[in-house]
Amino acid sequence: MKQPKDDFYWMGLALREARKAEARGEVPIGAIIVRDGSVLGRGYNLREGSRDPTSHAEMRAIRAAARKAGNWRILGATLYVTLEPCPMCMGAILLARLERVVFGCRDPKGGAAGSLYDLSADPRLNHRVELATGIREEECSTLLSSFFAGLRKRRKTLPGFGG
Repeated sequence: MKQPKDDFYWMGLALREARKAEARGEVPIGAIIVRDGSVLGRGYNLREGSRDPTSHAEMRAIRAAARKAGNWRILGATLYVTLEPCPMCMGAILLARLERVVFGCRDPKGGAAGSLYDLSADPRLNHRVELATGIREEECSTLLSSFFAGLRKRRKTLPGFGG
């Protein structure tokens, strides 16, 4: 009997998206949206290349999923993202009516799914989203840490950045 795909599997696809961002020199964050065992949307950070502050992995995945679903309401779907969503992305997640968010590592400086804020269960809002955290956390965290360590190293060698 075939084993059903689980959170570990789907987070692997989000990590694959994050590596696409890294290959372009972008902060390596990736996201996919899954419903009924199929990927509806995928995205990775593209803020630098697009010069668009809203071009986060989650926002790109949500836009793609809405197009594929033919509806702005993406009911019954799960978003897998390598880093805890920020307030903007959590707002979009709630507006899209996603059922569940699974993320790899927390974002203590900007997370809106429990770290700084928890918009997922705010009783003042008209939608709630189920959270699952820490899925492939070490891989997600290491990818980000390595990227920023490399960035700091490169900056030290550039004129005007000290070193």
